[in-house]
Amino acid sequence: MSDRDLHNLIARYAELVDTGDFAGVGELFAEGTYSAGFGSASGAADVTKAFQRIVILYPDGTPRTKHVTTNTILELDGDTAAARSYFTVFQAVADLLPLQPIASGRYHDTFTRRDGQWRFTERRVTVDLAGDLRHHLHQIP
Repeated sequence: MSDRDLHNLIARYAELVDTGDFAGVGELFAEGTYSAGFGSASGAADVTKAFQRIVILYPDGTPRTKHVTTNTILELDGDTAAARSYFTVFQAVADLLPLQPIASGRYHDTFTRRDGQWRFTERRVTVDLAGDLRHHLHQIP
C-alpha cells in the first residue's frame, strides 16, 4: 500500500464536498472526528449533519466550490499516518463573480489503516485567510 492511497483519500474529501455529497463526506469520518470553526463532529451521521447544517447548497446540488489541496506532507508509521496540507476554496455564484478564492488554510490529518484501507482518524481545519464566505456557509465562524 503506497502513500498514493493517502493522497487519494485527501483528494476524495475535496471531491465529495464539491459535489455536495455530504453523506459521502460523513462516511470518510465513520471512525473519525472532523474539527473546524463550527466545532467538531464524530462518526458518519454527525459529520454528515454538520455539513448539511453549515454548507449552503445551490439548485444544482453543489456548494459551487472547488477545494484545492496542496503542499501535502505525509508521515507514515506502520498502520498510522499523519498529514499536513494547505487548502484553498474557490467559489463562483451569481452574487459572487468572478470565480474567486473565499478561504485558505491548513488541514492537520491523522489516519489509521485497518483491513488494508486507510481511514481518517481526525481532521483539524484551520482557516488562515478568509474572503467572502456569505455564499458558502450558513454560519460563519
